[in-house]
Amino acid sequence: MNRVELPTKSGAYRWYYADVTAGDVSAVFIFMIGSIFSARYSASLKKGGLPREHAAVNFALYEKGVRSLWVLTEYQAVSVDDGGRTLRIGNSSLQYEDGAMTMVVKDRTTPWGSPTEATVRFTPQAPLGEELRLVDGLSHHWRPICARGEARVTVPTQGIDVTGRGYHDGNHGDVALGSDLAGWEWTRTHHADRTAIHYQPWGGSPAIDVTASAHDVTASRALTGDLPSTRTGWGLRVPTNLGVGGAPALLESSPFYARLEAQSDEAQAIGEVADFERFHSPTIRWMANFRTRYAKEGAR
Repeated sequence: MNRVELPTKSGAYRWYYADVTAGDVSAVFIFMIGSIFSARYSASLKKGGLPREHAAVNFALYEKGVRSLWVLTEYQAVSVDDGGRTLRIGNSSLQYEDGAMTMVVKDRTTPWGSPTEATVRFTPQAPLGEELRLVDGLSHHWRPICARGEARVTVPTQGIDVTGRGYHDGNHGDVALGSDLAGWEWTRTHHADRTAIHYQPWGGSPAIDVTASAHDVTASRALTGDLPSTRTGWGLRVPTNLGVGGAPALLESSPFYARLEAQSDEAQAIGEVADFERFHSPTIRWMANFRTRYAKEGAR
């Protein structure tokens, strides 16, 4: 299905993302090396900080559009085993098997430190997508590893055991986001017979549109105009519509990042807006520490 790779250059990053929606429940899992949410990694770049020293596990659970669980823990080490099939960060793991992907989060919530375990078991229902360069001439890449699949999520501490539609992708780059790519907007929409992803890098570059079905994955690029938007309480501009239903629910809101969700009888969408240039502000980095738990070397 896929193989895990570790970035090595200072400023580089790589992450593996999955989301699942099942009725009123949505969950997001992210395993990061050179964490894009790391205030410490951002601050360390002037001294040559390395991505493997800032690996992180992120898990968010939402019920009826409201976050009920949050995990974001940063670790100083990461490992890859089984010929690139298994990634381990702390006690958590991502594993690729023949015909399946499993993410297991065994960590503690932020900020309270409550023990939490969450698992997603993902079975693909679309082929592996090609790797795409987000902007011509820049080192940032995105791959819809499996844009569509069946996924079962279990969170025993919350009494959650649901099966729904899943999405899985990966991003990587050789330099820090915000240094030459200020940000982006991204939306993925599950329909009954296909999944559509719209990826708009900032800076006037063409948007990428990917459509995935059981048989193929196609990609195209085109310049698009600005969509209707509004500002969050943090001043971040977000879309007023994800193309599904009415106004989207704001799942996450911070000075540099927002996650949104919208559903109708026919489709379900999750979108994000990320201002990475803003994230590197010392003030924003300081604020980000309150959303992150830092584990000592070897701690779990």
